[in-house]
Amino acid sequence: MQLDEVRQLADRMREQVHRVVVGQERALELLLTALLSGGHVLFEGLPGTAKTLTVRVFARCLDLSYKRIQFTPDLMPGDVTGTNLFDFRTNEFHLIRGPIFTDVLLADEINRTPPKTQAALLEAMQERSVTIDGETHLLGPGFFVVATQNPIEHEGTYPLPEAQLDRFLFKVRITIPDRDTEIEIVRRHGHRSGSPMLDDFDLAPVVDGSELEAARSVISRLHLSDEIVAYIVDLMRATREHPSVAHGASPRAANMIATAARALAALAGREYVIPDDVQSLVEPTLLHRLVLAPSAEIEGVSLEGVLEDVVERVPAPR
Repeated sequence: MQLDEVRQLADRMREQVHRVVVGQERALELLLTALLSGGHVLFEGLPGTAKTLTVRVFARCLDLSYKRIQFTPDLMPGDVTGTNLFDFRTNEFHLIRGPIFTDVLLADEINRTPPKTQAALLEAMQERSVTIDGETHLLGPGFFVVATQNPIEHEGTYPLPEAQLDRFLFKVRITIPDRDTEIEIVRRHGHRSGSPMLDDFDLAPVVDGSELEAARSVISRLHLSDEIVAYIVDLMRATREHPSVAHGASPRAANMIATAARALAALAGREYVIPDDVQSLVEPTLLHRLVLAPSAEIEGVSLEGVLEDVVERVPAPR
């Protein structure tokens, strides 16, 4: 596969998704970037802003297996990973695989389940494997998690622990669309009260597993100059030294943003990464990884403001 073919795949994905989803260009760009990078995405937004719909349509356009978990307070880890059940007829244990055994997993309202169940995703997201009763089961190389959460309801919810958040490549905030986009949404979908029926839109799979692996291979070979590598590291170190930050970005975050910047460059049809690629990924990559200092929280400092300050302070290579 060549670089032009990667861009063409992405363009076809966009065309298919926009048959159903109106707007959400930034969210779709980050979804494509994460898919090509092998990372996971956390969507955060108000109810009714098409978080789940966007993921469902995106998954329909991939020729990969797809499953959805609706997280609830009584969901147990075994409901996610599966469990070994004893068969009295054969006197043997048999693995009943949970929904995590798929390629694309939608973890809907992930913050509505306790940390014990949230942690069932940790190994899968990082290692692409699941350990059940001491036996490790490998997941496919295309394993891709997109989780959603609602930021305004706190009763009956469990904030994701830092270790869980760090497994997500991006945290994407889904906002209310502008007036023109909302008019188009109502014009296109205003004849039904529920979610659109995807079968009505004649969506066709665009990318299969072999094409995805080939695209990722192309992206891994894109040029990342020493100056860009140093720039990424300097940005990460600047977050650790910022007076308003208690805990800055880790070396893993630097690796993640470098991989994602390569994918973003490929989507733009370039064989090399430029500083603009890195800068555009700073907020979605780091927003969920930084922890404000208590004094900064009291003063009303925002993480968005901190990241803007870091990007302004660290000189970009020319």
